[in-house]
Amino acid sequence: MPLSFGHFFKQGFIKRYGHTVIVLLRLLDALLLVGSGCAAYFLWLENWGIDEDYRVALAIGLLAAIIIFESVGVYRPWRGRLAGDLGRVLRAWTLSLLTVVAVVALVRLQIGFGSSYRWIGTWGILGFLAMAAARVITAGVLKGLRARGWCQGNIIMVGLNPMAVASSRHLNDSPWAGLHVIGYVDDRTTPRLALGDFSLPRLGGLKDLAQLVARHDVGEVWVAFPFRGEARAEQVLHELRHLPVSIRLVIDCFAFRMSKFLNLNEVAGIPTLDISVSPLHGFNRYVKEIEDRSLALLLLLLISPLMLLIALGVKLSSPGPVFYRQVRVGWNNRSFTMLKFRSMPVDAEAKTGAVWAKPGEQRATRFGAFLRKTSLDELPQLINVLRGDMSLVGPRPERPDFVEIFKDQIPNYMKKHMVKAGITGWAQVNGWRGDTDLNQRIEHDLFYIQNWSVWFDLEIALRTVVHGFVNKNAY
Repeated sequence: MPLSFGHFFKQGFIKRYGHTVIVLLRLLDALLLVGSGCAAYFLWLENWGIDEDYRVALAIGLLAAIIIFESVGVYRPWRGRLAGDLGRVLRAWTLSLLTVVAVVALVRLQIGFGSSYRWIGTWGILGFLAMAAARVITAGVLKGLRARGWCQGNIIMVGLNPMAVASSRHLNDSPWAGLHVIGYVDDRTTPRLALGDFSLPRLGGLKDLAQLVARHDVGEVWVAFPFRGEARAEQVLHELRHLPVSIRLVIDCFAFRMSKFLNLNEVAGIPTLDISVSPLHGFNRYVKEIEDRSLALLLLLLISPLMLLIALGVKLSSPGPVFYRQVRVGWNNRSFTMLKFRSMPVDAEAKTGAVWAKPGEQRATRFGAFLRKTSLDELPQLINVLRGDMSLVGPRPERPDFVEIFKDQIPNYMKKHMVKAGITGWAQVNGWRGDTDLNQRIEHDLFYIQNWSVWFDLEIALRTVVHGFVNKNAY
């Protein structure tokens, strides 16, 4: 049944793309800083036509603010206290202004000594007041929306300890935070500790966890046990191995110790250890999207003559369409239609169904075999990247039939779907493609997810260009 626009906006767009507000705040800050700089200039020089050297100083201050704000965590994605956010803004903006002062002094811009510092001081005050007002208004709007059930992310607690109870109480009493604990799971039918006047329903046992996550549209699972819980946390990972859900450890006074934690984090003022969390949240997600789509568009424009020649070759080699469309499983376990240049006759899999490609097989046409060997059949996936189905770099996607087989055979296989599937990946540039060891391939995919960065993407892309197209395992 199709969703209404209001339901999509409330439970879909805002919930799924809630970090959009962080990106908009970045843009708003830039506009406010430019506007306050112009206003400060008018207050002292009574002219809106800013001189060239003042424009240079304004640009330096804006660039310094962009860099420093990012480095000190002004745009952290987690909702924190407003006073703390304003304190970070004040410190970062002060450093930015000091940068402007240093440049004015060193470069000796052609602006009056006294007027320049009066202008910078006034710009600093107006800029901070404008950014503070923007945050107060934004916080008020978000608080009102979340108190009415908008932008709420569901959480399930696994086990209970005093910190988990306090965390649940804090989140459920603060709907503006955008996070809601719907209950807990535990193999014990009675709570391990008294909840007092706080009510938190038991939803089932640990074996019910995956079903509950899917049924209640849970975005995160928080693990909390009152004892050394490495074995239980491993059990949670096993139960949720097929779901791309974030898993966090609720730290009880930092006494919880586990050998395989990945990152210490804080959510709404509550400390957690992230043991399985996608790296592409908040600003990282937008960086990845911009990187993917801009490069995909550029590459499509550059290689369009080559793609036209390949399309002609496919048409002449055998009757049928130019593109081969195949359903694959990608980000968040969602299926999408992946494009390739057709390398086989149209009816090649009519009798066998989905078959894993093996060396020595004769299903491909002569021209199709050349496309596979050189990986040129993968070029149409740039269209998938442009559409948002795939990324340039990421774990390679697989057919749903094979996913159903591999998810129970390969540990943590489904965790590859915590990021978008890619045209190329860390496993592929290291030789793990085609009919090779799946365990090694997944280990490389998980290493990529845990260590993602723009520079890592560029390294993989460069290695693909240098020696990744032609491969002995491509057939």
